[in-house]
Amino acid sequence: METPAVESLRAQAESLASLSISHLSPSTRLKLADDQLSVNAYPTESGGVIYVGAPCYRIPAEADLAAIFTVAEQAGIAWLKFDSEAAVIDGLPIFDLQEPEA
Repeated sequence: METPAVESLRAQAESLASLSISHLSPSTRLKLADDQLSVNAYPTESGGVIYVGAPCYRIPAEADLAAIFTVAEQAGIAWLKFDSEAAVIDGLPIFDLQEPEA
């Protein structure tokens, strides 16, 4: 039996996709880690969570991230979780996972 709280919470749900941190350039990874991206982001130990919006609320200044936002918006994804353990997504650029320069 669903309660009103369950129904209300479900109505607020937004989609999230997990993808490899290798889809971000070293400079964008560094900005994510330092919480310096041009869009809303929440750094984690292994990457971070970034808000896209549905529809997209802002185009990132970082070109690599802007390209991913375009695909995410077309897929109906509101949140992106970048993680070193997540899947590599076919069709997205992949960058070397070397340590970003400070």
